[in-house]
Amino acid sequence: MAHSPEFEALCAAARAHIRETTVAEVHGRQQIGAPFVLVDVREDNEWQKSHISGAIHLGRGIIERDIVDAIPAKDTEIVLYCGGGFRSALSAENLQKMGYSNVLSLAGGWKAWTAAGLPTTVP
Repeated sequence: MAHSPEFEALCAAARAHIRETTVAEVHGRQQIGAPFVLVDVREDNEWQKSHISGAIHLGRGIIERDIVDAIPAKDTEIVLYCGGGFRSALSAENLQKMGYSNVLSLAGGWKAWTAAGLPTTVP
């Protein structure tokens, strides 16, 4: 999907303030049981088709509203992902503004995860 230049500029600005991680790093951390919360910020219909194994769902439209109830400890390591790494970057920036200190965005998102052939779950 082609994005508008304005949207891409907004995401680039967010990326300047957040940390990103790779699918290899996240999968490796899952394999050793490292403590972090993987959050899918995609739309409900995307989540329902399939998602990364072990993820919870807090869609981009509600994450800021519901994050404190879902993950009250603001030092929890949180890895956010979306379809391609754009929405998760925007969400990561907002969570940081809300006081979350250990938030990462998955570079390449769902597309990179599935391209690598890593585990997914169909509800």
